[in-house]
Amino acid sequence: MRDNGFEVVFGPEGQAATVRAGTTLLDASRRAKAQVRTRCGGVAGCLMCKVRVAPECEDALTAPTEAERRKLGPLLGEGFRLSCQARVRRAVRVEIPEDPLKAAVRKQLERQQSDDLW
Repeated sequence: MRDNGFEVVFGPEGQAATVRAGTTLLDASRRAKAQVRTRCGGVAGCLMCKVRVAPECEDALTAPTEAERRKLGPLLGEGFRLSCQARVRRAVRVEIPEDPLKAAVRKQLERQQSDDLW
């Protein structure tokens, strides 16, 4: 605990914010200036704000909400949480998945660079 709060670190870039217990990961990401996408305004309607929590940090967040269980299903078992629903209980590190469009563009550029070498 630091400054009356808990440190939340967002990977892969390592942005961090110190927040009070009960703060959602989505709000913490905004404080940390980490890019967590959302379209529904934080009401568990879009799945865009999902993040992955390391197994050793699972108890650093509140238990999954009913909305998370419905939306994420088996992804919960893989460590995914909705950042608009998961609330901080202690210091935690989460990974923000790569944006699907950015991932597709990156892969295409990598293929082109590889082809250019041959």
